[in-house]
Amino acid sequence: MPSRADFPGVLELLTHAVESVGGAEREGQVKMADAVGRAIRTGEHLAVQAGTGTGKSLAYLVPAIRHAVEKEATVVVSTATIALQRQLVDRDLPRLAKALKKPLGREPTFAILKGRRNYLCLHRLDSGAPDEPEDQQLFDPFAVSRLGKEVTRLREWSSDTETGDRDELVPGVSDQAWRQVSVTAKECLGASRCPIGTDCFAERSRAEAGKADVVVTNHALLAIDALQGYQVLPEHDLVIIDEAHDLVDRVTSVATGELTSGMVSAAARRCGKLVDDEVADQLLEASDGLALILDDLPSGRMDSLPQALTGAIPAVRDAAHRCLTALGKDRKEDVDEATARKLARSLLEEVHDTAVRLLEAFDDDKAHQRDVVWLTGDRFSTNPRPPALKVAPLGVAGLLRERVFNQHTTVLTSATLTLGGTFDTMARQWGLPPGGARVEKAPGAATDKAVPADSDGSNDSEGPKWTGLDVGSPFDHKRNGILYLAKHLPPPGRDGLQPSTMDELAELIEAAGGRTLGLFSSMRAAKQATEEMRERLDLPILCQGDDATGLLVQKFSEDARTCLFGTLSLWQGVDVPGPSLQLVVVDRIPFPRPDDPVSSARQRAVEARGGNGFLTVAATHAALLLAQGTGRLHRSVTDRGVVAILDSRLATARYGGFLRASLPPFWPTMDPKVARDALRRLDAAAPA
Repeated sequence: MPSRADFPGVLELLTHAVESVGGAEREGQVKMADAVGRAIRTGEHLAVQAGTGTGKSLAYLVPAIRHAVEKEATVVVSTATIALQRQLVDRDLPRLAKALKKPLGREPTFAILKGRRNYLCLHRLDSGAPDEPEDQQLFDPFAVSRLGKEVTRLREWSSDTETGDRDELVPGVSDQAWRQVSVTAKECLGASRCPIGTDCFAERSRAEAGKADVVVTNHALLAIDALQGYQVLPEHDLVIIDEAHDLVDRVTSVATGELTSGMVSAAARRCGKLVDDEVADQLLEASDGLALILDDLPSGRMDSLPQALTGAIPAVRDAAHRCLTALGKDRKEDVDEATARKLARSLLEEVHDTAVRLLEAFDDDKAHQRDVVWLTGDRFSTNPRPPALKVAPLGVAGLLRERVFNQHTTVLTSATLTLGGTFDTMARQWGLPPGGARVEKAPGAATDKAVPADSDGSNDSEGPKWTGLDVGSPFDHKRNGILYLAKHLPPPGRDGLQPSTMDELAELIEAAGGRTLGLFSSMRAAKQATEEMRERLDLPILCQGDDATGLLVQKFSEDARTCLFGTLSLWQGVDVPGPSLQLVVVDRIPFPRPDDPVSSARQRAVEARGGNGFLTVAATHAALLLAQGTGRLHRSVTDRGVVAILDSRLATARYGGFLRASLPPFWPTMDPKVARDALRRLDAAAPA
């Protein structure tokens, strides 16, 4: 290994790596790698917006690996999607490790680490899952038969797999089947007490991660590591968060608690012979009482605790506490009893702690309320779900600031981090001080625009030091892309797509000769558009739900005349370069649903603090999705096309400037003829 004095610099290593993998160095990639190296040296956090095609994976991996090897430290890379994890572990890191072996003096190592529930538990497989029907489907003989077949398949797979990683099981199995062969961290006996601990897949994965230079994980496990009182990830001093636009939603999801009558009764049954019948029966009675009350309550957000629950939730809390007290502390016992006690305690603690959190969630001071509570459940659908009380944090900024930014140097990156032309919107959500950063930008980048006025009532400039950097994009958006705003259309209504919108959609698709990705705000709108376009156009129209999404995207990419319509997952999950995609249509601004409990409660909390709740919450949500959706158009430097927004409010509403400033810098027009003529020229020029 080179001496400290001779250790190669970041840009020298980047040049070597790019040449070794047969790529071409890009200006944005160089700027980003240099900035990441500087952040590592100074300990100052960094947020980097890097457009698709920048090569941002290499730009952060090269300085991260250099740091890990030089300091003999571990670097954590966190992603939101399995697709990016696989790209890093299966393609980018193996090639990079070979390329950097000579200049670094040894081959860097890497590993992937997921939550314990993602790995097969051999002890659970051997001892069997507790008999706890958690789902109405278990009373369906066909469901029971299917479950049995899936568990049998998992048993056979257990003797073939080397990792026990659920993602390597193709085709997969239902969540219900996987629960039969896996455990949570709280349910695990621990390697020292487990009779099969030496062969544990999860422990083996953790051991490999502990020795690796780079550990690839997901935002959920990063959140668990921050939330729990015990260490999940290996010791590390640097965190790189890719797909950082998804961080807040993923952390919020992990921090969301749930309480159902089924959970309470399952906890009582798990106590079994471990406590007196009288104590367990009290918890069963509390479960029955909760079930009766939840069945009569309407779904939706709860601004105050309903009178009927003021007795039921404390009853659950107190009965669970009595069961925990009766269980006592862990003691020396045989493995079966230790397993039963661990399973009982884990669910009892979840029930008790969630009940406590529900009771503490309601605060008359809306400005300082920490959690939002709501009731879900659909008892009258063809696939009924029992009612569930849920409680989620109104914000995770404090958690991220305290448990991530105050403990590790952090690099956050994505193609979409500047909303309204500034990093400040995302910074507030992360817990970084808005307005306090040094922001750098490339000429022509998305941030090279006037920033619309924005206020959420926050003037917090204290906190961790950070820098914002927009390295731009290798795509020439203004030359290769048109943003068409259909200003002449009436604002969208509540009763589906209007006839004038359908006419506009048909004319655009016809001009493009197919080649269209339709992004809709609801499945209802996507299906309505699909049915009508199939009648009006002699072109193949695919709709999300017709088949597996991956297969639909493949069909869409293989036939340029095909159109694909869908909802949320397509806004972020479609990567189709070339002439198969030359028109992206958005039916309406993707504001959150007015009855969404978390976003509506967050909006109210901002307003209670004197800020603009609509702009801070609803418009920010819409801006992020719009930026992601319109980004589907350009996936390579040769892509050309039109993004058509069929919601006139983007051109006419006061908040339209904020939303437009969040989009790539396309050439704008409000003339439908300009958009259609451009699409016809592109269609005529495309290869047959």
